[in-house]
Amino acid sequence: MSQTQNDAVKFAYWVPNVSGGLVVSKIEQRTHWGLDYNVRLAQAAETAGFEYALSQIRFTAGYGADNQHESVSFSQALLHATTKLKVLAAILPGPWHPAVVAKQLATIDHISNGRIAINVVSGWFKGEFTAIGEHWLEHDERYRRSEEFIRALKGIWTTDNFTFKGDFYRFNDYTLSPKPLQKPHPEIFQGGSSRAARDMASRVSDWYFTNGNTPDKLKEQVDDIRTKAAETGHQVRIGVNAFVIARDTEEEAKQVLADIIKHAHVEAVHAFGDAAKQAGKASPEGQGNWATSTFEDLVQYNDGFRTNLIGTPQQVAERIVALKAVGVDLVLTGFLHFIEEVEYFGRKVLPLVRELEAAQARQAA
Repeated sequence: MSQTQNDAVKFAYWVPNVSGGLVVSKIEQRTHWGLDYNVRLAQAAETAGFEYALSQIRFTAGYGADNQHESVSFSQALLHATTKLKVLAAILPGPWHPAVVAKQLATIDHISNGRIAINVVSGWFKGEFTAIGEHWLEHDERYRRSEEFIRALKGIWTTDNFTFKGDFYRFNDYTLSPKPLQKPHPEIFQGGSSRAARDMASRVSDWYFTNGNTPDKLKEQVDDIRTKAAETGHQVRIGVNAFVIARDTEEEAKQVLADIIKHAHVEAVHAFGDAAKQAGKASPEGQGNWATSTFEDLVQYNDGFRTNLIGTPQQVAERIVALKAVGVDLVLTGFLHFIEEVEYFGRKVLPLVRELEAAQARQAA
């Protein structure tokens, strides 16, 4: 049996539509949050073999993010500049109403010929909600609202005369036309590591993003979510965050990591860590995405160093295939110098991943 496109591990990249890069460090990052740079990056990523791009949602400055372009409009700009890449627009329930998002993304789906997706961010940064005058819910209530948000989106996108009576959203005999091109609907992604986040993914989401981690720890999450999903006949695919440092030698890659941490913006890392861990402690189990993150982990927002895609192209490729073996379907990548490293990844790493996948498929056959 040959390797097919469907069972090949997929690759996404973080869109740097927020200033400051993907590490909280004063080290040089040859990247930019502006449109021109991001158009060139999207085109380079598409050429390199990336299938998805994830735009970020931020309303306020902090942790080096002095400037932030809005996610939906920025995603549409990148779709205009590409032909195959699918772009995930990050959305915060609360500031956005599902009726607005459903109509907005349905239109973009037609404009882009079926290439828009959504990443539903339940929210963890209370200061951001407070700054824009948005009501702040307790931890599990935020995920309950997000689940209603997703159920509403699915209903609007797939049925006429949609009626929904929830605690957060209500619809009465509503019909959206035209509906999205993608069937049954644009892909829905979400993240989070708490019990509430995983349970929500197992019920309603198409994709679940988790912070970076080792294969053994990731397997625990994958098995947990898929067991829960199977109970209701739902299927959910898994994406993992990873900061990639691929270099010609292992020594060079490790030195880059050491330099990033050596030049970490200490105050910003601690501020981010305090806010993130405080949010996690608000969950019933007293944990969240960053419950066990060290200072070094927090230099990369979503524990991307933990995934350990740091080394030679061969080492990185082998570790990606090891992630796939425990159930990871997609690797969400960040880079220090985006365009040049995305191109390097496409030339040096991705072909090795496909070779390893093909060899494993032949062996299994």
